[in-house]
Amino acid sequence: MALPKLEVPTYELELPLSGKKIKYRPFLVKEQKNLMMAMESGDAETIQYNVREILNVCTLTPGIDVDELPIIDIEYYFINLRAKSVGEFVESKYRCNNDASGTECGNIMETKINLNEIKPEWEEKVDPEIKLTDKIVIKMRYPRFGIVRDSVNMDNITDVTFNMIVNSIEYIYDGEQFYYAKETTKEELLEFIEQLSQQQFEKIEKFFANLPKMKKNIEMTCSKCGFHHKMEVEGLESFFAF
Repeated sequence: MALPKLEVPTYELELPLSGKKIKYRPFLVKEQKNLMMAMESGDAETIQYNVREILNVCTLTPGIDVDELPIIDIEYYFINLRAKSVGEFVESKYRCNNDASGTECGNIMETKINLNEIKPEWEEKVDPEIKLTDKIVIKMRYPRFGIVRDSVNMDNITDVTFNMIVNSIEYIYDGEQFYYAKETTKEELLEFIEQLSQQQFEKIEKFFANLPKMKKNIEMTCSKCGFHHKMEVEGLESFFAF
C-alpha cells in the first residue's frame, strides 16, 4: 500500500535587484541534510553548489536561471527560503571581547536574529553607467551568482577582480556605437579594461565596492561583564543556521 503524500506549501517573492517575481516551495529534509553537510565541510565551492541545487529544485517559476541572478538576489532569496523552510529565527552565539579590566571577558552571548528583518543595504548607490571619458561610457551589471561560483577556485584576488569586472560588463558606448558584451569576446573586454588609466579603473572599482549587502544591526548586553555590544552582521554565511 502506497504511503500518503504530504502537501507542500508554496510562496511568492519579488527579488530586490532584478525585480523578478518567483514562486517557490520550502526545501525538504533531504535537501536540508545535504546543505548541513556542505556547511560542516566549510568548503566554499561545496556550499555554493548546494545552494544552487536547492534553489533550482525549490524554484517553481519556469525560466528562472539561478546562475544569471544577481548575487544579492540569491542571498535575499535563500534567506527567505530558509525562513519558510526551517523558521524565521536563527540562534547565533557571539563571544564578548570586552577587555576593560585588562583581560578579555570571553563570555558566550546568545541572540536570535529575525530573518524577515534582513534586507539589502547600500553604503552608497553608484550609477552602473560609468563615464570613463567625455565620450566613452561603460555600463555594468550587478555580479551574477554564476560568476561568483566560477571565481571560487581562482588563485588570487586580482584574477577574481578582473573576472568579476569582465563578466559584469553590459555594454560600452563610444558616443556613436554600442558594443554589447554578449557580442564581444572575453579577451577583447579584458584588453579594454587593461588599457584604462588608474583613475578610470577606480570608477569601476567604486561600483563594486558599493554593491548592496544583506545586513542586520544587532545589540546585546553581556550577562557577565555588562558591556553593551553593537554589531553589524552581513553576508549570507552569517545567517546560516540549520
